[in-house]
Amino acid sequence: MSQGLHTTNLTSLPLLGRGKVRDLYRIDEDRMLIVTTDRLSAFDVVMPQPIPGKGRILAEISNFWFHKLAHIVPNHLLSLPLRDILSADEIALLDGRAIAVKKVKPLPVEAVVRGYLIGSGWKDYKVSGSVCGIKLPEGLRQASQLPRPIFTPATKAAIGAHDENISYEEVVKLIGAELAARVRDISVRLYSEAANYALTRGIIIADTKFEFGLDENGQLLLIDEALTPDSSRFWPVDQYRVDASPPSFDKQFVRDYLETLDWNKAAPGPELPPLIVQRTAEKYREALRRLTA
Repeated sequence: MSQGLHTTNLTSLPLLGRGKVRDLYRIDEDRMLIVTTDRLSAFDVVMPQPIPGKGRILAEISNFWFHKLAHIVPNHLLSLPLRDILSADEIALLDGRAIAVKKVKPLPVEAVVRGYLIGSGWKDYKVSGSVCGIKLPEGLRQASQLPRPIFTPATKAAIGAHDENISYEEVVKLIGAELAARVRDISVRLYSEAANYALTRGIIIADTKFEFGLDENGQLLLIDEALTPDSSRFWPVDQYRVDASPPSFDKQFVRDYLETLDWNKAAPGPELPPLIVQRTAEKYREALRRLTA
């Protein structure tokens, strides 16, 4: 386990599928088990080496936010002890990284909220002065804080494919005007409350993405993960400055390394040097310590 958990193969439950980071198992018709592995994806490609301890950190951070933000929107967490569904050996393997959740119908969009101008948003702004069709003030610089958080949705890509930014109008076409407005408004509120809290812990949440689903009664639920170093850009407050990509507590560290390679950003991913794996694990641990200590 010191090498990290890349893939699970449970015998107590049937496998439903594998995402970039999570393995999904069927508990029954209404419930499933989500296992957060130590896999790391960058540019939508899963890297060959796991990051030891990453899965438990992601699960703990997500659970922290699920509980902290439950007054804004309910989530898919269930109170079901692992001992009721797994063998003793599997419990030892998955403790701290597996959660039982309500089975829902996922919405076909990723709800991205940006509070700062960085990444693909900065690239779009330099060309058009807009991000996902949202016109922004002139004169903004790389890593500038936006006047207010903006909702910039994206498609949900399959493993190995790349997410693509889409307009709000396209979200309306996919899920309807009423639901699109709810997802937008709830996402911005989730981001704003989380970002304000994180500032008190020395972290700037530059942007993040949420996923939502509908249960059998049509209730909107927050699902998958929430405000983790995998789904967000975390910057240290004391090292933030404009005109540069600030150092981060997230997988941007790996992205920056990969950008130095002669790699076409298609599977298979390149081998990561031991130092990159070690430093990435340290960044994830620091994010957990700051947010939840």
